[in-house]
Amino acid sequence: MRELRYGRAGVDKGQAVGLVVFLHGYGADGNDLLGLADPMAMHLPGVAYAAPDAPERCAGGGFGYQWFPIPWLDGSPQAAADAGLVAATDDLNGFLDRVLADEGLTPDRLVLVGFSQGAMMAMHVAPRRDKEVAGIVAISGRLLRPEVLTAEVKVKPPVLLIHGDQDPVVPFADMSKAGDALTAAGFPTYGHIMAGTGHGIAPDGLGVALQFIRERLGIGR
Repeated sequence: MRELRYGRAGVDKGQAVGLVVFLHGYGADGNDLLGLADPMAMHLPGVAYAAPDAPERCAGGGFGYQWFPIPWLDGSPQAAADAGLVAATDDLNGFLDRVLADEGLTPDRLVLVGFSQGAMMAMHVAPRRDKEVAGIVAISGRLLRPEVLTAEVKVKPPVLLIHGDQDPVVPFADMSKAGDALTAAGFPTYGHIMAGTGHGIAPDGLGVALQFIRERLGIGR
């Protein structure tokens, strides 16, 4: 297991009543999403934020990180992508255990917010953990391996799917595919469409995510 480096924001360590962990997309790093802590903080008193860097440099080059290789982007073999997902799952589980312990919080005080490949990781990892997190916000992502979800799921945290209907990177249709699979498997599932938005996070999407987090953590009302 690789130890993930991360940035942190919000209330002082040990004082948090809730934790939001941001999982960045392919080619980015933790700082890419950690900036969302500032606009969220005024609505979520007592919350801490953590944003790890994914464990590997992008196979396709550049300065960013990847959770696992993406063959159609970097030319890697499918076997490398499969092995990368397994390794990254262990890495992320270890990170979540560590940061929860550091903050003195239990999993039910944690919300995962993932973008793109980070959303894929959030939806893949959280249902297979032993204890349920408070919720998952999956933005512009895709549900990996939906065909084995029912067989492998251990817990069913609420999931909020957010996607732009003009996304050229992760097709908008993947939102419905994820929603159908999650609902069929018994997950409380919600959705929000960012009209006219490409592969990004529009203000309305952030607002819906914020409301979901407030409700799941029961704070900031």
